[in-house]
Amino acid sequence: MAALPEARMIYGVVCTVYLKSHADINQHDEPNYWATNPSSLITTSHPVHFSLGTGSHVLSSAFSTCASTEKELIIVTCFWSKSRSQQDLSSLLLKLSAKAISQNRKIQVRLCLSSYSLFQMLFQTSSLDGKIHPPPTWRGLGLPRPEELTGLEMMVKSAFVRPFGIMHPKFILVDRKIAFMPSCNVSWEDWFEGCIEMRGDITLKLYDFWAAIWGRGGTGLPSMPADSTSSEPTAAKAAVVTSLIKQISFPPDTPAIQTILLPSPHHANRILHPFSSSTPPPTPLNTFILHILNTATKSIFIQTPNLTCSPLISALFSALERGTDVHLITSSRLMILEQLVTAGTITEFEIWKLRRLYSRLLKTYNLSLKNPDLENPPVTPGVFKVGYFMKKEGGESGEEPVKSHLKMVVIDGEITVLGSGNMDRASWFTSQELGVALLGRVVAERIRGAVDEGLEGRVVYVC
Repeated sequence: MAALPEARMIYGVVCTVYLKSHADINQHDEPNYWATNPSSLITTSHPVHFSLGTGSHVLSSAFSTCASTEKELIIVTCFWSKSRSQQDLSSLLLKLSAKAISQNRKIQVRLCLSSYSLFQMLFQTSSLDGKIHPPPTWRGLGLPRPEELTGLEMMVKSAFVRPFGIMHPKFILVDRKIAFMPSCNVSWEDWFEGCIEMRGDITLKLYDFWAAIWGRGGTGLPSMPADSTSSEPTAAKAAVVTSLIKQISFPPDTPAIQTILLPSPHHANRILHPFSSSTPPPTPLNTFILHILNTATKSIFIQTPNLTCSPLISALFSALERGTDVHLITSSRLMILEQLVTAGTITEFEIWKLRRLYSRLLKTYNLSLKNPDLENPPVTPGVFKVGYFMKKEGGESGEEPVKSHLKMVVIDGEITVLGSGNMDRASWFTSQELGVALLGRVVAERIRGAVDEGLEGRVVYVC
């Protein structure tokens, strides 16, 4: 489907000036199917829901929709551990198997994960073909026994490139008709997470990405019949929604919005230079985010678990210098060892440095007002706000998030980027990531409004 003019205008600069000029570099990445034709990542989507809550509640809500699967279910996560989410997924698989058996057919299932133990990360093959886990080993991963899943044609695969080549994307595809992109893993952490549910042509772009990385090495899927349809989600979802912090729904008649899939392949060798502030790999995700930060004219809102990527931090300060407001929400004391190993710094120190630079910027601006240059008046710096996520007072253990793990960028109230990528050096320089850009003021306002409501009573501002 042809992309709409506005999407081509916004993304055309990135494609022509940056991505196409770096095609020779990006062709060495895996996957790289977009390297010579970056515009192939432009598509459209119909947002259905945007949900906020702990990871277990966000995934439970998504799994309730996955119960409508008729032919094919793809689940991709990064970290995999014993958790309520793992139990909910096992229950979903049992239900789908029983449904398939009752209808005398099979449902294809592909479960893809990157990291589930230290031993695996030390000794698993570094080939992107990954490791296929035979059915007798599924119980060790917390899954049902194979004889309980005879209605499914299921394959379980893990992929990890030593030493730090994490496959960090998280997404779910139901019959190539419904897509979820959660920020959470199938894991135990009680963190503040988000998930966008979409339909439309974006599902085909996500499937292309899945096929290029996870469908290799013998885990590919048969073609989907052209008339394949998915049933509507059942009413059982209503019970799950009540446990979410917030969920918004987009009207069914909402027009398709311009959407861009933003892959970012892994670059394991980049971990060897954590103290370098060199340019990040010119992946679609990195390039697009830097482009929209550098061209923002009114406001930048970022929510990220960590903030240690030097080029991104420099772009934020440049935005403040030219008068663009910057609003950051992050977490403190989160994954400190990982930050030190991958970036040689931590979020709190980078925030402190950025606040100090901003104070100097304000001081310089105020001094310039005392001796104004009428021909070249000073630019009023943008407003800078920084808040650390905290647990809401009175929140129940296991129900109330204690840290924020949501990854979101909103630019000028018009462009929204969601996905797996953090604003830290690990995501920008080493791990595989996947984002999606939604272009449209109404969508941006509704998602940002939901997040603002979800953050009430959960943020301590330091600037």
